[in-house]
Amino acid sequence: MKRVVITGMGIWSCLGKSLDEVRDSLYTGKSGIILDPLRKEMGFRSGLTAKVDIPDLKGVLSRSQRTYMPEQAKYAYCATVEAMRNAGIDQDYLDKHDVGLLYGNDSSVDPAVRAVDTIREKHDTTLCGSGAIFQSMNSTVTMNLGTIFRLRGINLTVSGACASGAHAIGLGALLIQTGLQDMIVCGGAQEVNPFSVGSFDGISAFSIREDAPEKASRPFDRDRDGLVPGGGAATVIIEEYEHAVKRGAPIIAEVLGYGFSANGDHISSPNVAGPSKSLRMAIERAGIGIDEIGYINAHATSTHVGDTNEAKAIYEVFGDRRIEVTSTKSQTGHEMWMAGASEIIYSILMMQNDFIAANLNFENPDEDSAKLLIPNQRIDKHFDTFLSNSFGFGGTNATLVVREIKQ
Repeated sequence: MKRVVITGMGIWSCLGKSLDEVRDSLYTGKSGIILDPLRKEMGFRSGLTAKVDIPDLKGVLSRSQRTYMPEQAKYAYCATVEAMRNAGIDQDYLDKHDVGLLYGNDSSVDPAVRAVDTIREKHDTTLCGSGAIFQSMNSTVTMNLGTIFRLRGINLTVSGACASGAHAIGLGALLIQTGLQDMIVCGGAQEVNPFSVGSFDGISAFSIREDAPEKASRPFDRDRDGLVPGGGAATVIIEEYEHAVKRGAPIIAEVLGYGFSANGDHISSPNVAGPSKSLRMAIERAGIGIDEIGYINAHATSTHVGDTNEAKAIYEVFGDRRIEVTSTKSQTGHEMWMAGASEIIYSILMMQNDFIAANLNFENPDEDSAKLLIPNQRIDKHFDTFLSNSFGFGGTNATLVVREIKQ
């Protein structure tokens, strides 16, 4: 099997609009979570959300290009520009090579709502505008990025709920390992508008700790009362190792293993067996022992059942080995379709800078989280290999093992 390496990263997040800003936010324990009064006016049970600014791309992209882009495609464009720049890729390179595109996205609600509202009010479908269909399709991100950057390799949206971004990277790695592609732009994007998460609020999935927004997301804490929605976009450039060496690319890390599974169980409540299987598969495919993994970035979203069962799965696989486990969602909220990609970037930034960001608001462990090593303060520590979990509705699970590059 060919080796798969990461040569570029880019991000647009509530923690920052560049890798440097995000690194600093992780290091200082900055929270990106706010209380949005508009959501309360709309009748939301919870007005909590991560704050993500929508990029202004006037003067950057043409009007026709912008017409086809919903907010998450704009986030993804900015993240991809940064990732390509850091990977040493320009348009001339893209025009001369077949570069693929796999991006996680599982909704595009806001454009669909606006189009339907227009039809109902005006009784004229032509007033929806020419961009409505392209903005409202789940594949909007890959359609837009593929045409803007003129990519000619695989072009596919990975729609796997909150594991979408991780599955995009994992599937991309498989295509490179088998020689079908030399380079793939991978990532995940999530819209942040209220319409996109209204149904989540309707099932009481969100925290209502509105008096202190920065304390609302409490992964693994006994007193957690629900997740906080977030979003943005994260892009990683993955490519075949020899290909990267030949073009003199800045090699950041290596994707060692990709594990996946389905729970085959309840549509919204996770179990333990499915996540455990995903973890074991990723470690086995990485060809390493559990003692080589220096950090675990947990999926833990701050829900009771989800965090409990992930803690059980991690303990089932790692036993009494004391390895730091944190959820960066304590700072970002749950970035959903984006999370599997952004958390790879968060973990790499920590690995590059010898620290593990604090699991914020972890004050009182419960029976299961007490068995894990979950630091609620930043740990200054070097590690060279990490494991990242992403689990989604419907019981879809993805786990990635990534290592600092070793030539």
